[in-house]
Amino acid sequence: MTVAAAILSATAEGALADTLGQPRVRRLVDVAWSGGALPVVVLSPDPDGSVARALIGSEAIHGLAAPAESGPVGQMARAAELARSEVLDTTAVLLWPARMIWVGPETVTSLIEAHGVEQATILRPAWHGEAGWPVLVPSQHLGHLSELQAQLGPDEVVEALSRVASTRLVELGDPGVVRDAETGLDDLPMYEGPPDPAAGHSHEWGDDVVAEADLTAPDDHPAR
Repeated sequence: MTVAAAILSATAEGALADTLGQPRVRRLVDVAWSGGALPVVVLSPDPDGSVARALIGSEAIHGLAAPAESGPVGQMARAAELARSEVLDTTAVLLWPARMIWVGPETVTSLIEAHGVEQATILRPAWHGEAGWPVLVPSQHLGHLSELQAQLGPDEVVEALSRVASTRLVELGDPGVVRDAETGLDDLPMYEGPPDPAAGHSHEWGDDVVAEADLTAPDDHPAR
């Protein structure tokens, strides 16, 4: 089981933005690597080679962004293709917008562990029920990206994938999955950690009816 991380930046400036004294993508590469992702791919424009230079000495592979007109889905597809070309037996790819700078390595590890027991399920981290990033997409579903329209936003891409593949929200207690670079470190809520093991059972999206039925079912073993 091999899970790649694909860090996606729409601009070179965004990729290089200072984040705690490091270029943004360099920090994210270190987080992804520490969490167990392999390979780690950074996709961005790089007109003067500054992004590639910022990654020297790291475990990252830099790739040039797809044409802008291909939209977010085009960037995701190109990054996934690059990751899988580096490691042929890659079983899933973490699609990671570079603006999500506060994701913790524990979250990466938890998503990879959950993938180990749900290898066909798209896994999306959540903070207090709010869906976030990075999103783990199993390799067998990545081909659907080429069927989606370029004008879709990143969240719309994931929603479209969830209509053709089983998808689960994974509550991980990490505010970094929903708070992006616009949130300063001092304003970031505290990391709480997952309330349950990430690889444990959780109902899929839309299973509220099942949960309600479980609550209203008669008690086969009443208290004596």
